[in-house]
Amino acid sequence: MERCIASISVNGALRIKLRAIADAGFENVEIFENDLLSSPEPAAVIGAMMRDLGLACVAFQPFRDFEGMPTESRGRVFDRAERKFDVLADLGTDLMLVSSNLSPDSLPDRARMVDDFSELGERAARRGLRVAYEALPWGRHVRDHRDAWEVVRQVKHPAVGIALDAFNSLAPGTPIDSLHAIDRDRIFHVQIADAPRLTMDAQSWSRHFRCMPGQGDLPLVEFVDALRRMRYDGVLSLEIFNDRFRAGSTAEIALDGMRSLDYLMEQVARRAGNQPDERIDCTSVEFIEFGASEEEARQLGQMLRSLGFAPTHRHVRKAVTRWRQGDINIVVNTEPEGFAHSHSTVHGASVCAIGLRVADPPAALERARRLQVQSFSQPVGPREYEIPALRAVGGSLIYLMPESEVPAIWRDEFEALPRDPTSVDAGLKRVDHFSQNMQYEEMLSWLLYYVTLFRLEKTSATEIADPVGLVQSQALHSAGRGVRIVLNSSPATQTLVGRFLQSYGGAGIQHVAFATDDIFATARQLRALGMEALPIPENYYYDLGARYGLDDTVLSRMAELNILYDEDASGTYHHLYTRAFVKRFFFEVVQRRDYDVYGARDTAIRLAAQSRFRNLAPGVDLAPLHPGDQPD
Repeated sequence: MERCIASISVNGALRIKLRAIADAGFENVEIFENDLLSSPEPAAVIGAMMRDLGLACVAFQPFRDFEGMPTESRGRVFDRAERKFDVLADLGTDLMLVSSNLSPDSLPDRARMVDDFSELGERAARRGLRVAYEALPWGRHVRDHRDAWEVVRQVKHPAVGIALDAFNSLAPGTPIDSLHAIDRDRIFHVQIADAPRLTMDAQSWSRHFRCMPGQGDLPLVEFVDALRRMRYDGVLSLEIFNDRFRAGSTAEIALDGMRSLDYLMEQVARRAGNQPDERIDCTSVEFIEFGASEEEARQLGQMLRSLGFAPTHRHVRKAVTRWRQGDINIVVNTEPEGFAHSHSTVHGASVCAIGLRVADPPAALERARRLQVQSFSQPVGPREYEIPALRAVGGSLIYLMPESEVPAIWRDEFEALPRDPTSVDAGLKRVDHFSQNMQYEEMLSWLLYYVTLFRLEKTSATEIADPVGLVQSQALHSAGRGVRIVLNSSPATQTLVGRFLQSYGGAGIQHVAFATDDIFATARQLRALGMEALPIPENYYYDLGARYGLDDTVLSRMAELNILYDEDASGTYHHLYTRAFVKRFFFEVVQRRDYDVYGARDTAIRLAAQSRFRNLAPGVDLAPLHPGDQPD
C-alpha cells in the first residue's frame, strides 16, 4: 500500500506544508480544499510545486453537498463540480473525493443519489477523471461506508468508487468485517486516522481529536489488515484534524506521519505473520545522569545522601561520580565541557540522559535511522566505550547500553571510591519509573517516538486535576515492567507541569520514582537521614480510611510518614514524595504489590501539596504561600 498524507494534517501555509511532507519522505499527497483556497498561488502553480518536490497529488477533497439535492439546485451543483474538475487538472490529479451531503435541503431519495453519481461519473470520465464517495457519520442521509457502498454499487460506473475513512468507520463502531462486502476494485482511496476513545458527538470528535496511528485507541491494525486480506494495494492517506497539531512544528508533524504509517504497516505485517517486532527491546533503566555545576552537584549530593545513596565510583578521566543503592545507578556529571555541561547550562541541574539496557544497540541504531530519529555522539577518550545515544525529550539523551557489556563499562570507566562509613542504605532497590513533562502540543509526538522506537505498550491516557488546570498523563511500559515512563502535558500555564516548563526552560524529566519492598521501613530510614518529605494533609487520611477500610493504626503510621495509598482489583500501591530540588525535579518512593498503574487518584493531592509551598533547595524551611504569591 502506498503512503500518503492530506495537506490538512499539518499546519502552516500550503507551500510550507508541501515542503515538510516531501522532506519527511512522502511521495503522495492529497490536497484539502481549504488549503488551496487560502493559498496565494494558483492551483497550476501548486501542481508544478508538488511535481518539483517529487510529490504525486493523488486526490483533491472534499466536494461537499452534492448528492440528493432538489431539482432547482441540481444544475448549480454540477456547475460547481465542473469547476472542481478544472482544479483537479491544474493540480495534476484524477480523483475528487465527494463527502456525504450535510445540507438540510438534501433529499433521502436513494434513486436520486444514484442518478446524481451516474451523471457525475459520466462527466468525470469524459475528462479522464474519477470520483470517490465518502460517508460521514454526521451525514444527512448517508452515514457509514455500507450506505455509501450501496450507492456506488448501484451506480455501476467505472469512474465512481468509494473512499473509506478509518475514523468514520471505526469511531461509530461499524463492523470491520463489513468491508469484505465491498468490491476491492471500487475502493479508490483510503484515509487513515487514529483517535482516543471519547464520549462525544462524532463530528466534534473527528474535527478536534484525530491523531496519528499509534497515538490513539482505534483498531487500525485490524482495519488495514482487512484491506490487506482483500488484496487492496492502493493509497493509505493520513487525514488528521487535531488542535494540538495546529500549534506544533510542521516538519515534526509530517515526520510523525511517516513514522506512524511505517509503524502501522509493520503491525499489519506482524499480524499476518510476515515480520517480527523490530522495535528496540529495553529491559531496564541502567542509569540516570544528572548534569550539574559543582555547587549544584554538592546540593544534589546532599539530597541523594538523604535518600540513602552513596558515592561509590569516580570516572577515570572525567568529573563524573557514580552514586549507588540497590540496582540504581545515579551519575552526576560536573564536567566543564561536553553534552552534560551544555544541558545544565540551559536547564540547570537536571537529568540530561537516561541509560536503557538493550540487547542489540547496532540494530537499535538502524531502527532509529529508519524512523529518522537523530542519534548523538561525542569524542571518547582512552578506556571509554562508545555507547550509542539517541536524541530524546527536551534535548536530553537516551543511551543504548549493550546488556552484554554493561559490567565491563562500569568496571573499565569507573574506579572505586573509599567507602563512606556514614552512608546508610534506605532500602531502595531499582528505578520504578520516571516522568517527563512536555509542551501540550508535543505530547502526541513523543508518545509516537516511544511506541514506534521501543517495545513499549501504552496505557489509556488520563486527565488529572491540578489546582489550577488539567494535566494529561500517558504511561508506557516494557513487557517486564523494567522500564516505565509517564508523559505529562498541560495546556494551562499555571499547573505544576506548566510552571516546570517555564522554570526549567523546556521539556524534561520532572521526577524519578524508586521502588522499595518495605515502604514503612524505608520511610523511617529516610526520615532519620534527613530527607524532606512532601507533607500530606490529614484530611487525605480521613477519606482514605473511609474509602478502603484501612486500619486506624496503619492510617496513623501512613500519616506520620506522609505515605499515600491506592489500590485496585489487582493490588496495592504505597508511595511518598520528596520536596523539589530548586524548583526543578523531585523523587518518589513506591511499593507495588501486584499493582500496575501510578496512583492517579493521589496525583491531585500531591499537586495541591506541592502548590502550597515554595519549592526551595533542600535544607531550606518550607514557606507557606501568602495571598498574591505565585506557587512554585
